[in-house]
Amino acid sequence: MIEVPAEPAASQRKFNEEAGRAFVAGLPRRAEEFLRRRRLRPDGPAMHGVCALVLPVVSAEGTPAALKLQPLDAESAGEPLALRAWAGVGAVRLLEHDEPTCTLLLERLDETRVLAGLPEVREAVLVIGALLARLTARPAPPGLRRLGDVARQLLERTAQAAERVPDPADRRLLGHCAAAVREVAGEPGDQLLHWDLHYANVLAADRADWLAIDPKPLAGDPGFELLPALANRYDPADTRWRFDALSDALGLDRERARAWTLGRVLQNCLWEIEDGRPPETVPLEIGRLLRG
Repeated sequence: MIEVPAEPAASQRKFNEEAGRAFVAGLPRRAEEFLRRRRLRPDGPAMHGVCALVLPVVSAEGTPAALKLQPLDAESAGEPLALRAWAGVGAVRLLEHDEPTCTLLLERLDETRVLAGLPEVREAVLVIGALLARLTARPAPPGLRRLGDVARQLLERTAQAAERVPDPADRRLLGHCAAAVREVAGEPGDQLLHWDLHYANVLAADRADWLAIDPKPLAGDPGFELLPALANRYDPADTRWRFDALSDALGLDRERARAWTLGRVLQNCLWEIEDGRPPETVPLEIGRLLRG
C-alpha cells in the first residue's frame, strides 16, 4: 500500500475540501487496483506535484512507465485530449487513460533531469520557447476549455475583486490588465495551449532533449502561454528579454502577446484576492514592466 505524501494530501484538503479528503483516502486502494489490473509493478518512490501522485512502474513486458493518479476536474479532464493530440511531439506520450478517474499511464521520462535545474536561465527560456512553438502549432481538439470563456469570466470578476485591494496602484494595474484583455477578447484563438509550461514541467528523455509534462490545456491564443516562464526563476532585469525571446520563438504579435500576458497576470491576482490574500508581488511586477 502506498503512502500519500503530505503536500498533495494537504492541497486536496485545502482546495477540494470533502471531495479532496475522499480522494486522498481512496488513493492507496486506487493505486493497488490499477497496478493489479494493468499488471504493473512499482519501480521506485512515489513522486508528486501539487495535486497528483505519480508512481514509477514497470509493465509485465519490462517497459518503464509512470502511473499518474489525480482527481477528475475541469483542469485534468483535458489532459488526455491534449496528450493524444500532441502524440509525443514536444510532450510526454500517453500510453493508457482510464476516463472515469482520469488516471493516466504515461511514458517514463527522466525525473532526475528537470529544466528547472539548468543553470543558465536564458537557455532554459529558449527551451520553453521551442517547446511552446511545437505544442501551440496544433489546433485544439474539441472538448477543451476555451480561452474566450476564461477571458469573459476574468472581466466579470475584476471590478468586485479590485474593491478588496487596498493599494490604489495595484487597483489601477488590475484595471489596466482588464482593459488589455478587452482589446483581444474578441479573438481568443483556437490553438492547443499547455497553459502551465514552467521549468519544473519539462523533463529530459532518451528520445528528446526535453519534453513537456502536466498540461492544463485550453483552446486559445498562444500569447496566453508566456507568464509561467516569466514568473518562475523570476528576474526583473530579464523580464523584457524573456518576453521578447518567447514572442519571437512563437512568432507572436508583440501587442497581442502583451495583452494576453497581462490577462494571465489578472488571472493570478484574482485567484489570490478571491481566496482572501493580497496579490502576489511577482505577477504585479511583471504586469507593471509590460504595461510600461
